[in-house]
Amino acid sequence: CGYPPPPPHPKIDKTAFAAARSVPVRHFESTAAALRALRHEGYAIWAMETTARSRVYTSVACPPKLALVLGNEEAGVDPSVLEMADLLVEIPTFGLKNSLNVASAAPVVVFEVLRQWGVLDDAASVLSPAAGAGAAAETR
Repeated sequence: CGYPPPPPHPKIDKTAFAAARSVPVRHFESTAAALRALRHEGYAIWAMETTARSRVYTSVACPPKLALVLGNEEAGVDPSVLEMADLLVEIPTFGLKNSLNVASAAPVVVFEVLRQWGVLDDAASVLSPAAGAGAAAETR
């Protein structure tokens, strides 16, 4: 759903390089159809949007199966999609603007989800200098 063409597509290949072939993708005719399928598969649906009902993304526990919905940068998340969401989360902002662009907001919340899931703990042990030295020593 959204503006980009569904993969495979030359424009996506140009932007994402080989990553486009390593990430499983499904295409749906609408966001509502995608959310219904994800909910049927047991995913919680969270929409990232600044509203009076939104909760700060760091103040909520991330479920083990979570789908994040991000809006487009002009109109945000469609109101009908907000109604389908189990929870609305936001990143606090200060100043005149009350939002971040999608490319800035997505990694902030995804990082928090991965942190809560403990994925970063595993990555740190794999990427630590001690682990790298051990791996290099084993291959000699």
